[in-house]
Amino acid sequence: MHITKEMLTEVVSALVFAAITLLLVNPLDFWMPNMMHMTLLALGVAVFGVFVLLVLRESVADERDDIHRMRAGRIAFLTGGSILLLAVVVQSLAHAVDPWVAGALLSMVLAKVGTRIWSAIYG
Repeated sequence: MHITKEMLTEVVSALVFAAITLLLVNPLDFWMPNMMHMTLLALGVAVFGVFVLLVLRESVADERDDIHRMRAGRIAFLTGGSILLLAVVVQSLAHAVDPWVAGALLSMVLAKVGTRIWSAIYG
């Protein structure tokens, strides 16, 4: 297997997005950003997130590539949904459910169900 330009672009984009997000979240309080840094990081996450999620598209060469793409999407959905579900459970035990976390989980589930219904009717 050889690494293509598209694979390299995806890996680099994911790593840059992860680094910017990690700096924004600052999970271990390893730095003390001021308001300007936080604003720039939030804008960076937003802009780069739009690029990674919406603009960066891989091209499908054959059926096998299409299967790999669908499998990656399924694993991403299951991973994101599992993490959000765990967050909702942990936050509910602390009596402090973040509406954004619950809303993100709900939107994922509704999008999945809606897409399946749409595909069954029009697909």
